[in-house]
Amino acid sequence: MTLNSLPLSYCTNVHPGLTVAEILRKLDEFTLPIQQQLGAPLAAGLWLAEPVIKEILSSTDGIEGFARELQKRELTCYTMNAFPYGNFHSERVKENVYLPDWSQPERLEYTKGCARVLAALLPEDVEGSISTVPLGFKKFEHAPDFSKVCIEQLIELATFLKQLKEETGRTIRLAIEPEPFCVIEFTHELIVFFERLYERAAEKQVLGTVREYLGACYDVCHQAVEFEDIPGSIRQITHAEIRINKIHISNAIELDQPGENAAGRELLAQYAEPRYLHQTIGSLQNGDLYRIVDLSRDFLLDPDPRLKETEKLRVHFHVPVDARSLGPLGTTYRELRQALATVKELDYAPHLEVETYTWEVLPGDQKPALVDGLTRELQAAQTLLNTL
Repeated sequence: MTLNSLPLSYCTNVHPGLTVAEILRKLDEFTLPIQQQLGAPLAAGLWLAEPVIKEILSSTDGIEGFARELQKRELTCYTMNAFPYGNFHSERVKENVYLPDWSQPERLEYTKGCARVLAALLPEDVEGSISTVPLGFKKFEHAPDFSKVCIEQLIELATFLKQLKEETGRTIRLAIEPEPFCVIEFTHELIVFFERLYERAAEKQVLGTVREYLGACYDVCHQAVEFEDIPGSIRQITHAEIRINKIHISNAIELDQPGENAAGRELLAQYAEPRYLHQTIGSLQNGDLYRIVDLSRDFLLDPDPRLKETEKLRVHFHVPVDARSLGPLGTTYRELRQALATVKELDYAPHLEVETYTWEVLPGDQKPALVDGLTRELQAAQTLLNTL
């Protein structure tokens, strides 16, 4: 199977935007110049926060007006990121990005709204995808029936997506995105959850609908940070008959032998910042893993005694996908190559999207202008895809 022939997508959650006007300004300021520099078609993987979706659905011109704005700009959109619900660029996002979770009706209604908008944006004969939170954040308190409620809401969404297909002719699939420290973070947790989801769907006689419209978003950065066997992980998901609807082309930070690498620890400490959560996992010399919910300067510069026994440290910080190293720091570029090569084994083509939302919080003053940086990593991603 060849990889998806659609234009490569990049996720616009890198740009702030809580109104339609602001979204369109960011497309003009960044997306169109990036497409011009690429000299090739580019898909906008839209992130439209809940206030934007509400504005689109309630305005006079509505969805059709927003679709016309994209058509005027000659921009393609076949995938949306509905993971961040609110302001993804507030001073402190951290664990709030997982709210509302999938037990709350607001998450369901927001996702339905995203699907309605995407149905109007899809090119002819192109299917759509929407990525979403992996149910919720493990560190939060959840009701005893949390998982059951999530399953019922996801089944309701699948039924809605089937009805949307009947009304519009457009197929849109949900993609649940595992992430460290979330209710679904490991490959085996994804598989176990889908087994329960399929069992309940069979009881409600909608198993075919659930299999068709619900699947996974495989974020390579996330599973690499978990030290999972990337090719094995993708094959296990496929063997469990879970459709991978979307691949996030993403790259994490890796530091070898941190106990002996003071320069690496000092640089990595600069990546500890107040906006986003940077889950950190260390691999000890005996093969055991330890886990830290958020990267901190004290952990690295104090330093934590575990660092002396650590072979590799991996951090959930989306660094540019063209980076094989960052000074004394390494990256999980190797795992990214493995993931994309393994995806070629599938008998269908998941959507491919570059998701580096952290450009604004990259440390130092040497980072390029955003248009140049995004263009460079999109070029690198396309080159990588062409060489597999």
